[in-house]
Amino acid sequence: MVDTFLAQTVHLVFAAIWAGSVFYVAFVILPLARDGAFNSTKPLEVISGKLTTISRVSALVLLLSGGHLAGTGYTADSLFETTNGQLVLAMVALWAILAALVEIGAKRLESGLNGKKLREPADDVLSLYRVAAVVGILLFVVAGSISNLPRLL
Repeated sequence: MVDTFLAQTVHLVFAAIWAGSVFYVAFVILPLARDGAFNSTKPLEVISGKLTTISRVSALVLLLSGGHLAGTGYTADSLFETTNGQLVLAMVALWAILAALVEIGAKRLESGLNGKKLREPADDVLSLYRVAAVVGILLFVVAGSISNLPRLL
């Protein structure tokens, strides 16, 4: 019981940090960079590096805590045959998509910043990060559905 509570809490905290960080970069930092608010590439390089670290650590923590929760709450059959199980599988897919989008975005941004350009690389990855932010929001929608589905039925 305590292990489930701790796993759920850790899972939620790291999901919020990850999705919130991606959202902030997509809707605050990159538009500022695109519009010329920074006068060097250094701040964006640091932010991109920190976001990559947050993404990787969060992905690992979510894999471990989510794996524990799925392992104690579902059987192989119930993952595929129940609505909640299918939502868990949808979360796993969204988790992988979010991780991939952040990695791809960071590599593209880093590549552009290495050319000592600022506005163009920020503009080039903006839509990618915004899609990642939407995926992060979808993860919370699915999580809310899993949490509330028994009460809705």
